[in-house]
Amino acid sequence: MSNNHPFSSLSTKGLLNLIVVYLAWGSTYLFIRVAVREGSGFPPFGMSASRTLCAAAILFAVAALVGQRVRRPASELRVLALSGVLLWMGGNGMVTWAEHHANSGYAALILGSTPIWPVIMEAIIDREPPSALLVLSLVVGFIGLGVLVKPVLQSGAPADVASTVALLIAAASWSGGSLLLQRSPPQCTPLVISGYQQFFGGLGLAAAMLLTGEAWPQPSPSAWLGWGYLLTVGSLISFTSYVIAVRTLPITVVTTYAYVNPVIAVLLGWLVLGEQITSGMLIGMALILGSVAGVFRQRFGRRARPLVEAGSTRNG
Repeated sequence: MSNNHPFSSLSTKGLLNLIVVYLAWGSTYLFIRVAVREGSGFPPFGMSASRTLCAAAILFAVAALVGQRVRRPASELRVLALSGVLLWMGGNGMVTWAEHHANSGYAALILGSTPIWPVIMEAIIDREPPSALLVLSLVVGFIGLGVLVKPVLQSGAPADVASTVALLIAAASWSGGSLLLQRSPPQCTPLVISGYQQFFGGLGLAAAMLLTGEAWPQPSPSAWLGWGYLLTVGSLISFTSYVIAVRTLPITVVTTYAYVNPVIAVLLGWLVLGEQITSGMLIGMALILGSVAGVFRQRFGRRARPLVEAGSTRNG
């Protein structure tokens, strides 16, 4: 393979872990909805807090058992704390809260805009003027978002409007946390990073549960099923894979999981929960994914900035 091929410099380890994220996270929207929909007995922040804190304890235990150093210096803990709160409280927490009211497919489609946000953030941070293709891609993406949210805004239902705002905040917050982790990577293993981020994020979610006065969880059997799936597949497996992908691939490559996730989420929501698929949803999804494709093409048109060399001690 020629060294000029855009994929030739990408980490195989990173790409394999990104595939795990592609396949797993599309299904988590369904299980979040199962766990926190009305009547499930699981309040949104309470469900997320218990899931992430439990996952953090397991990850720390596994890391210690295999001889990885869990204790980290204060400089790394600051990055882990801030990125953990952005990813889990601002990102996953807002998605979970939104899915207490919104369909899983709708949530996934709104979050299909996630790859747009780090591009905007990087352009601001690096003071880099956007190309014509990038500007066009962003405009198309926001038109797609407009198509998706227009029926919700027109309905005027406060819960639906609030859910839409929460999902947009989640997309931006998740992108910010991912970008921070990439630009200030801690010198520790993905297991330890994932454990600390879920620990700090879980504390933030527990605080949100107390501040919002959520009732104590009384989960139904189906809610426990959703919780268990989110703990194992969402937190332990796929989030650790996400951390590896973020540490070894350009952020704009990693966030292309949004290509696959909305399609899986919409289909599962339709098949399992009977959620409606409208023409507006399909048009909005097509525009957003077209925007993401343009962003992806524009970023590969220039030399990707590597984060961590394959085989670096940061991965060990």
